[in-house]
Amino acid sequence: MNKNKVLSRFDVLFLSFGAMIGWGWVVLSGNWVHTAGSVGAMIAFIVGGILVSFVGLAYAELSSAMPTNGGTMIFAERGIGRKSAFIAAWGLALCYISVVAFEAVALPTVVEYLFPNYKVGFMYTINDYDVYLSWVLVGVAGALFVTIFNFFGVKSAAFLQMVLTIVIALIGVMLIAGAGVTGSLADAEPLFVGGVSGIIVVLVMTPFMFVGFDVIPQTAEEMNVPPKSIGRLLIMSVAFAVIFYIGVVIAVGIAVDKSILSTSVLPTADAMANIYGSDHFATILILGGIAGILTSWNAFIIGGSRILCSMAEKEMIPAWFGRLHPKNKTPTNAILFIGGLSMLAPLLGRPMLVWLVDAGGLAVLFAYLIVSIAFLQLRKNEPNMPRPFKAGNSNIVGWLAVLLSIGFIVLFFPGMPAALIWPYEWVIFAGWWIIGGLLIYLKRETYMKSNKDISNSKTM
Repeated sequence: MNKNKVLSRFDVLFLSFGAMIGWGWVVLSGNWVHTAGSVGAMIAFIVGGILVSFVGLAYAELSSAMPTNGGTMIFAERGIGRKSAFIAAWGLALCYISVVAFEAVALPTVVEYLFPNYKVGFMYTINDYDVYLSWVLVGVAGALFVTIFNFFGVKSAAFLQMVLTIVIALIGVMLIAGAGVTGSLADAEPLFVGGVSGIIVVLVMTPFMFVGFDVIPQTAEEMNVPPKSIGRLLIMSVAFAVIFYIGVVIAVGIAVDKSILSTSVLPTADAMANIYGSDHFATILILGGIAGILTSWNAFIIGGSRILCSMAEKEMIPAWFGRLHPKNKTPTNAILFIGGLSMLAPLLGRPMLVWLVDAGGLAVLFAYLIVSIAFLQLRKNEPNMPRPFKAGNSNIVGWLAVLLSIGFIVLFFPGMPAALIWPYEWVIFAGWWIIGGLLIYLKRETYMKSNKDISNSKTM
């Protein structure tokens, strides 16, 4: 089905970069430094950045060769087969939806910093966290706003993305530059916390933080960009995000008293206040954080709805997800589905933040692994396929992407320092695949019934 080609180079770059930096750096940076130490957290993001860079190069080559919406699924299907394509696409969909839900929990967390006493209407307690009605309603209202905004079409959503990403970048530069001038390396102590285990705990969060570059191939049909430029824009956005995250870790590490990291609601805001000597600057950073929430929210509703729409067009999931708006050509039902799930996330309280990071991070690694294998298979089976952007002449990029993806996946399993938390994170992860299995079953039943009806009509 035809899509409107309305996204420019800048739209694509801001869509990807804004999706990757989002809000996580504001709400979780203190946790990173507290868990692994200043240098430990920085090492974790450097290693995570290496993984994403190699996977990103594989994506860049395949995106330029196959500029079609639903990129991850398309790459896997052509390189490996339909079953692998479903696993990659369904895993990526979980990651995208978990980011959207993450933002629905992050928004009321930000408001809590600005208005500490706004929580009223106690509902219940989850994992030692008290959930209040007013807190939930803020998250639901944000989800409703972003969902409705996406109905206006991808171009309007891309414009919102550009404006908000510029705001985030400017405030991030204020934080990093200010820390560089007023911070002290002596305050970075302790440089390491928990040794290798501490680094690993932060390391497994990094794939989730860097998720966003893969939004580019999901919207390829809506880009007014030459195929070769798609690959370049993808790699450029990854490089910017790696630099940004490492800068934030350094800034928080040298600007916040380590004794308050475990108790502060938003250590990044405290760092900003310490750097400039005024709580007003903390408020400025929080406003940038709200912009970050909206950029990630917006980008992953765009990406998530497109991957579900593409799966529907390939008849992997019900056709309902593939319905497009008659004028804007946006996947309206997929947008409604993701928006509806994000409205439920605040009901699980703030602990949902970490659960979503871990469950979504593991899901996206399976997608990365499958795309990396597809990259190698296509290099072998279709060496003459036009590749406007090529990730080198050898296959080393693909092999490193495969090995790093497997290494990261292992870190999530029981017995490892960063194993998924039982039962919450395993329920999210396993539940998603159960839903996927049910959808496959329903599609199979529909297919068999359709064939039976056709057969009966022929015998009449």
